[in-house]
Amino acid sequence: MSRRTYIAIALAAAASWTPAMLCAGQQPESPVPQAPASATTSQAPQKPAPIPGAPKRITLQDAIALARKNDPTYHSAVTEAGIAREDRSQTRNALLPTVDFTTSSLYTQPNSQGNVKFIANNLPHEYVSQGNIHEQLDISAFAAFRRSAALAAAAKARAEVAARGLIVTVVQDYFAVGAAEQKLASARRTADEGEKFLKLTQDLEKGGEAAHSDVIKADLQAQDRRRQLQEAQLALLNARLDLAVLLFPDFNDNFETADDLHANVPLPPRDEFEAQAAHENPDIRAALSAVQAANQDVTSARAGYLPSIGIDYWYGIDAGHYATYSPIEGGGRIQNLGSAAMASLTLPLWNWGTTQSRVRQAELRRDQAKLELSLQQRKLLAEMRSLYSEAETALNELAGLQRSSELAADSLRLTTLRYTNGEATVLEVVDAQSTFALANAAYQDGALRYRVALANLQTLTGVMTIP
Repeated sequence: MSRRTYIAIALAAAASWTPAMLCAGQQPESPVPQAPASATTSQAPQKPAPIPGAPKRITLQDAIALARKNDPTYHSAVTEAGIAREDRSQTRNALLPTVDFTTSSLYTQPNSQGNVKFIANNLPHEYVSQGNIHEQLDISAFAAFRRSAALAAAAKARAEVAARGLIVTVVQDYFAVGAAEQKLASARRTADEGEKFLKLTQDLEKGGEAAHSDVIKADLQAQDRRRQLQEAQLALLNARLDLAVLLFPDFNDNFETADDLHANVPLPPRDEFEAQAAHENPDIRAALSAVQAANQDVTSARAGYLPSIGIDYWYGIDAGHYATYSPIEGGGRIQNLGSAAMASLTLPLWNWGTTQSRVRQAELRRDQAKLELSLQQRKLLAEMRSLYSEAETALNELAGLQRSSELAADSLRLTTLRYTNGEATVLEVVDAQSTFALANAAYQDGALRYRVALANLQTLTGVMTIP
C-alpha cells in the first residue's frame, strides 16, 4: 500500500466530525451515563456552588440591567425626566394658595408733636406679626402648568428612547462577544487544518508523491491561517473589553456570556409589529408632547392681553405693642389681633408691543414643533418598513448561511481526502480552506445581524424578544 493510501485511511477515521462541530469548533463528546430515574424524581437538582475565581456568568437580561445601572448617558436622560417631573410639581403648586408668616418691627422718627415724620407709617414704634394667604389667578399660570406637564411627558418619552437605544447597544456588544468566540473557534480549526495540510504536503513530498510547489503553497496558507487566528484572538479581546466597559463600574473582564447567539428567536408578525410601533413609539410621544407644550406657550403669551386677579388675607398684629392686647387711656385694653383682606385686579394697558412679540414668538415655536411631529411620523413609517425588512432579510439569509457553513466544512474534508488520493490539487484545498473560513465568519455575522435587527425593533415597539 502507498503512503497516500495510509494517509487516506487515517483521514477517513477522522470523518466522524460533523459539519456542525466544524462550524462551532467543538470536540466530539463521549456519551454521558444517565442517572437512575429514581434519583431524578426523588431529589431536586441542586445549583452548583460558585467556584472562587470562576468567570461570572451573565445572561442578556443581566447585561441589560447592569448597563441601565451604570451607563451615564442613560442616567442623564432619566435625570432630565426627573427634573421635568419636579418642574411640573412646582408649576402645579403655583396654582394653589400660599401661606406665610411675617414678624417685623418698624421704627419711625417722631416729630415734636409725637407724630411720625413719614405719613405712610402709623406710630413711632409699630409691630407687625401676621400670617398671609395669597392667591394669584391668571390664565398664564394655568398654561404654564399644562406646558410643564407636556414637557415632563416629553422628557419621560426621551428617557424611554434612551433606554431602548441602550438595549440595542447591549445586545450588539453582548452577542458580538459570542460571534467573536465562534470566529475564534473557527480560526483555530482552520489554523489546525492549515498545519495538518502543511504536514501532509511535506510527507507526500518526501515520498515523491507531491511537488515542492505544493509545500510552498501549503506553508503560505498556514502562515495566513496563523495570522487570522491572532486577529480573531484580538477581536474577541476587544469585544469583551467593549462589553466590560459598558456593564461593570470596576472594569471586570472576568465573565462569560450565557445566551446562545444561535438560539431560535422568532420574528413577530408584521401586523403585530406595526400595531405595537404605532401605539408604543416614544419618539412620536415626545413630538406630540412638544407640540402640546408649544400650544401652551401660545396660550400663556396671549394671556398677557388679559387681566389678572390677586387675593390676599392677613391675620395677626399691626399695633404699637408686640402683644395680644394694648392698654388705652383711662384704663382698659383693646385687642390687637385682627384681620384684613384685599382683592386686586390688574389690567394690562401698554407695554410697547412686548405681548404681541411674545405671541408671535410662541406661534413660531408651535409651527416648528408641528413640522417636527410630521417628520417624526414620516420617519416612523419609514423605520417600520426598513427595520422589519432588515430583520426579515437577516432571518431569511441565516438558514442559507448556516447551510453554506456546513457545506464548506464538508467540502474541506472531502477536498483534503481527494488531495490525499491524488485526485485534487493544492489550489483546491487552499480554496476549500478559505471558503470554510469565510462561510463560517459570514454565518456568525449573519446571526449577530439578526439579533441586532430584533433589538432595533425594540426601539419602535418596546417589546424585547429574549430566548
